[in-house]
Amino acid sequence: MNPRELKKALREEALARRDGLDPQWRIEASLRMAEAAELLGVEPGMVVSGFWPMRSEVDVRPLMFALSERGARLCLPAILDKQTIVFRELVRGAEMVDMGFGTYGPGPDAAVLDPDLMLIPLAAFDDRGHRIGYGAGYYDRAIDKMKASGRDPRLVAIAFDCQEVTRVPDQDHDVQLPQILTESGLRPFPNGL
Repeated sequence: MNPRELKKALREEALARRDGLDPQWRIEASLRMAEAAELLGVEPGMVVSGFWPMRSEVDVRPLMFALSERGARLCLPAILDKQTIVFRELVRGAEMVDMGFGTYGPGPDAAVLDPDLMLIPLAAFDDRGHRIGYGAGYYDRAIDKMKASGRDPRLVAIAFDCQEVTRVPDQDHDVQLPQILTESGLRPFPNGL
């Protein structure tokens, strides 16, 4: 199996495990993860990108609320085209628009921000910090673009423990993550902080 086929198979297996979690348990686990807000070291004024949960993903909205209570400015990804996402500021009462894939984000009038901390969704991960996304490469390209412009946001993956796989086949363009937050807590990967 080539790396692309293997990633697809691992993605499907991890997502099936995640989909099999009891919905009530997922809610409780998401709320427990919000209690880890203090571990993320967010200071007032820091820009934190989250994501609108789709399907059975961790619901990071409670965590994002906890971070905003600590003074963070929040943003969500906005899909501009098949290659590009930007991060638009999330403020109370602002227009939210359908971003596709069952997700929502701030409308085109929202300010575009550069995140200091990125909460990154994924389909599967391994114990080295390699991730499998959903296959479109939006986050890899966005992170590469930020790094090319001199920005180096802190990256924290967000997932349930059941999404861990033995080994993700790594490719040159993949971004290796330094940390992950699951229902078991915040843990570093070998290349991590």
